[in-house]
Amino acid sequence: MTASRPVEGVELLRAWFGGRAYARHRHDTYAISVTESGVQTFDYRGRVERSLPGEVVVLHPDEMHDGRPGTAAGFGYREVYVDPARIADAVRTITGGTASLPFVRRPVTASATLARAVTAAFDASPDPLALDALVLRLAEGLLDAQGDHRAGRAPIRLDRAALDRARAYLDVQRTVVRSAELESVSGLGRYEFARQFRLAHGTSPYRYSVMRRLDYARSRLGDGTPLVDVALAAGFTDQAHFTRMFRSAFGLPPGRYATLRTPPDSPALDTRSRRVLAGR
Repeated sequence: MTASRPVEGVELLRAWFGGRAYARHRHDTYAISVTESGVQTFDYRGRVERSLPGEVVVLHPDEMHDGRPGTAAGFGYREVYVDPARIADAVRTITGGTASLPFVRRPVTASATLARAVTAAFDASPDPLALDALVLRLAEGLLDAQGDHRAGRAPIRLDRAALDRARAYLDVQRTVVRSAELESVSGLGRYEFARQFRLAHGTSPYRYSVMRRLDYARSRLGDGTPLVDVALAAGFTDQAHFTRMFRSAFGLPPGRYATLRTPPDSPALDTRSRRVLAGR
């Protein structure tokens, strides 16, 4: 089992159980999970529920439940716990303040939106902008999973001046940007800003920020600066974090990328790097 510490109302858990997982209990958060392997079985609202790989389980705050494998093979899952207050804030933005907390009547759902959001949460950093994007996606998925369309969507009107100010700010930042900074720069609430930014630029503020920091780091590769120093200068926590994010964005680790960009006759290349480059 691996679990993150709660950060701004969000906590992650990934686990596998071969025997009984949890006795009956309740928690004060939404618990949204994706079954990865086996059959996840649990008692909930007077029924026995089962979730197969790829399916999503939505447990509401203060609802009694347990957990156990449905077969002798055990089961594995990824789960996101979210403070209801964060979901409520995002829902108010999405609906224009017209909806209460989402209530999904069927605890096991095939929601692709929720499945993608939960899975992506484990690949992102716990940066403030990443958490905003996650909560917004979860809120959208929960509203869709209600299935009765009682929560309408507020129309999105783009504030171009606000978006331009925020984008210019993100373009020059070399450290993790907090939600409050973008609220101050743009004059928009964090979830309204995230919705507008994605519509205007095709990506989340978090992803845009990470890519600008990676672009800066990429410009430093091959100039003789140690990778760990490049990573820290671009606002990543350490070299491993930087390498993981760089590979995800460009398909190569930064060291390999730097080697491919360096001319073969450059004195910056050591003997091993020359051999690697010759074999490309």
